[in-house]
Amino acid sequence: MNLLQITHALTTKADKVTSTTFSYVDKLKDFAISYAPKIAGAIVFYIIGTWIIGKLVSIIRKILLKRDYDASLQTFLLSLVKVVFTILLLITLAGILGVDTTAFSALIVGAGVAIGSALNGTLGNFAGGVMMLIFKPFKVGDMIEAQGITGVVTEQGVFSTTVLTADNKTVYVPNGALSTGVITNYTTYGNLRVDLTMAISSSQDIAIAKQVAIQAMLAHPKVLQEPAPEVSVLKVGDGMTSLAVRPYCVQADYWDVYFGCTERVKNAWDQAGVEGPTPTRVVINK
Repeated sequence: MNLLQITHALTTKADKVTSTTFSYVDKLKDFAISYAPKIAGAIVFYIIGTWIIGKLVSIIRKILLKRDYDASLQTFLLSLVKVVFTILLLITLAGILGVDTTAFSALIVGAGVAIGSALNGTLGNFAGGVMMLIFKPFKVGDMIEAQGITGVVTEQGVFSTTVLTADNKTVYVPNGALSTGVITNYTTYGNLRVDLTMAISSSQDIAIAKQVAIQAMLAHPKVLQEPAPEVSVLKVGDGMTSLAVRPYCVQADYWDVYFGCTERVKNAWDQAGVEGPTPTRVVINK
């Protein structure tokens, strides 16, 4: 191959390279012309959307703080709101750029259904925990009775509530069952009524027994003077008179008052000559 042929071959290759380069440049230019407005719009939409999400989270945070919701619930709800709206923002941006979001949305829905089925019980506990943290049927430190458990709430979580019973046992109650059942809160009004049932002989003077019992309860250092202790007749029969003995106290002193008043009233009746019931048995000879 002579010099002329070599020069011609190089020139031909250079023309092809130049032609290809200009072709790519034209395509890039066409792409930029076609998609530049969409990209610019997507960038502007992302900036505005991010700002709106930030403002929304800030407003929700102020509302939660104002209503004094639980700190763990505040953190969870704020994170959930931010994640959900960020996903919606990204899906919208994909639509602006011309991406078909139908399949993507269907994938998210399918994943949500699968996860929901797998975590059915857990999600029920979570939903119950959120509802109780919002509506507050009780708070940490309250004495409650629910699901057959009586004790003081030591921790209120999103999935379960921790209760410390009178015999110093820690019980974890699932929030799903707790939120759908009956909850008795003994602490709502600041004091508790201690319900005791004690009996005296049916031959004894009820008025004297009442007076002695009330004085014995008022002598207890942890019994409240107001509301005053009460004594009422529950039942008369079977050779005895059953009395409802009801002192009041603050929550922390409940068991001290429960056992202390039982002992004090019994000793006071003994000293005052108030006799307790005597078991009787009737034997019939035939």
